[in-house]
Amino acid sequence: METEKELMSRYEAYLRLEKGLSANTVEAYFDDLEKLFRFINSEKTGVRGIRYADLQQFVAQLHDLGISSRSRARIISGVKSFFRFLVREHYVDSDPTELLEAPRIGMKLPEILTVDEINRILDSIDLSTQTGQRNRAMLEVLYSCGLRVSELINLAYSDIYFEEEFIRITGKGNKQRLVPVSKTALQEIRNYLQGRHSIDVQKGFEDRLFLNRQGRGLTRVMVYLIARTHAELAGIHKRISPHTFRHSFATHLLEGGANLRAIQMMLGHENITTTELYTHIDRETLRTEILRHHPRNRGEA
Repeated sequence: METEKELMSRYEAYLRLEKGLSANTVEAYFDDLEKLFRFINSEKTGVRGIRYADLQQFVAQLHDLGISSRSRARIISGVKSFFRFLVREHYVDSDPTELLEAPRIGMKLPEILTVDEINRILDSIDLSTQTGQRNRAMLEVLYSCGLRVSELINLAYSDIYFEEEFIRITGKGNKQRLVPVSKTALQEIRNYLQGRHSIDVQKGFEDRLFLNRQGRGLTRVMVYLIARTHAELAGIHKRISPHTFRHSFATHLLEGGANLRAIQMMLGHENITTTELYTHIDRETLRTEILRHHPRNRGEA
């Protein structure tokens, strides 16, 4: 009989290869499943023996532990995915999660920066250093293109089309999309590239656009710290993360009148309902194409 370790190894391969999920997403799935396995072990039911009533008790325990409704919904979604996999692989005969409901989640509006705050953050960067040039280009691209932090740190030089003013992004599930990039962002990239040749680039990172001082790729944590540091230097006391720039990008486009479907394509959202989070601004302003309405592109047509 297949051991739990072997089962989880196959599930990891399924998530990575068939579902195309990133390493970070797979790790998050497994972190949530650990909570389920701790419960299963305490109840001594085993994966095959767990029933709907057991899962209801598991969800109740999550609530009693003070886990937020949003986190509980994420955990339940991961548990459902796991049991669908078990049914598919004939490890269990039926899916005990079919009737399991996630808690209702109220819409939580994301923190955003104003255009003035974005400019203040960028202006806080010391451009007399190579690191400063990199940070300026990096944050400009993050905002001008609405990238996820994982997309930013993996951006390749060969994915930038300077003449066409597009960049090629590899997003979730290794799906690629072309994103228009402003002249402002392209100029910041050119400024950064002038000094990039002085970096001793490590093997395997030759095509990586944004590098650290050791010639390797940046980490998510480094980008987070850079964003927070420059927000503080600019006197901005909001809870800033790299994702704040992405939220601001989408909101500013919507405020300017960009079409919601166009924003969806730019952000790489599979489902339009994810993008609709931003329609709290003004639905009446959805009318024209994306580049005409982003602050970094006005006056460039």
